[in-house]
Amino acid sequence: MLKAIESMKEVACQAADALRTLLEQVSAIQLLDIEHGTRDPHFGINIVAHIDVSGARRVLVCEVKSSGQPRHVRMALLQLRHYIAHQAPDATPVFIAPYLTPEAQALCREQEVGFLDFEGNARLVFDGIFIERQVASKPVAERRELKSLFKPKSAQVLRAMLRDPNRAWRVTELAQVADVSLGHVSNVRTGLLDREWAQISDEGMHLSEPDALLDEWRDAYEPPAGPRMNFYTTLHGGPLEAAARRVLHADREAGRAILASFSAAQWLAPYGRTGMQYFYADDAGLEHLLAGLKLSSTSKGENVTVTVLKDLGVFRDTVEPAPGVICTSPVQTYLDLAAAGERGREAAEHLRKEWLTWPK
Repeated sequence: MLKAIESMKEVACQAADALRTLLEQVSAIQLLDIEHGTRDPHFGINIVAHIDVSGARRVLVCEVKSSGQPRHVRMALLQLRHYIAHQAPDATPVFIAPYLTPEAQALCREQEVGFLDFEGNARLVFDGIFIERQVASKPVAERRELKSLFKPKSAQVLRAMLRDPNRAWRVTELAQVADVSLGHVSNVRTGLLDREWAQISDEGMHLSEPDALLDEWRDAYEPPAGPRMNFYTTLHGGPLEAAARRVLHADREAGRAILASFSAAQWLAPYGRTGMQYFYADDAGLEHLLAGLKLSSTSKGENVTVTVLKDLGVFRDTVEPAPGVICTSPVQTYLDLAAAGERGREAAEHLRKEWLTWPK
């Protein structure tokens, strides 16, 4: 508890410094005084700045939070607006946090509350003063949180939810279906709710903004870890397809192999052809592919790529668009395509229109 208090004090000091720096860059504003500490325990106002704007006095009341995720911002904005309405009707409300996502910034604009973060994003509008800055960078902590949300175990939870975004899940049920611990589901739950990508109802948690989730996942996506090997096969057309079906439909206990990337997209939402075939496999599945597709190592002219997965969670979310044809799910296929260059991005958007559109 003491550590949390000290951390919040440090954030408040940084917020005051950031506000001071911003105001001092505007020649029409003279900063008279900044008061630190909680001014009103009922409303949580952390900073009060007294300024002079071309001879007129103005007060900025600022609420500071250590998190700028939309859920926390929404609650803080309600407090700020309530404080302004009942305690300081002539003051200008400002929200400050270490980082404010574009969604959080939009909330501030909707509520007509100024904002500022430590990355350089800012918006203050009052008495003829208009300050607005936006930066594209994300702080290390935010990038780390997003990477954690999309790690393999967490991704198993997200893929399960994206199969039917409207379905409400209990924590225990979701943990069982995704084959992860309750702790993993709880961490994902917090991340989704903080970003307002999910909502809670009496039936459980469901995705309220699946498109926003998928967009962020695409932008932060890292392909599944594992060695990627290139091979050559003399099989083409029908013989190659027949051989692949036999391998893909083999006993799962004896090894797993599935179509991935462009090869999966060819069955889900065809978008042009490619001379390469893409597979995910485990160690035993690789052996089956080597034998069944008559693969040979080559330094050039390869036409088959196999990624031997370190984490096998992708195998829990597959589809079978035709008998014996086992593919990565539409979500996984979309992510892989989006990371595969310009041609892949075009194929990804085509697949998304076919498989990953949800009613607003």
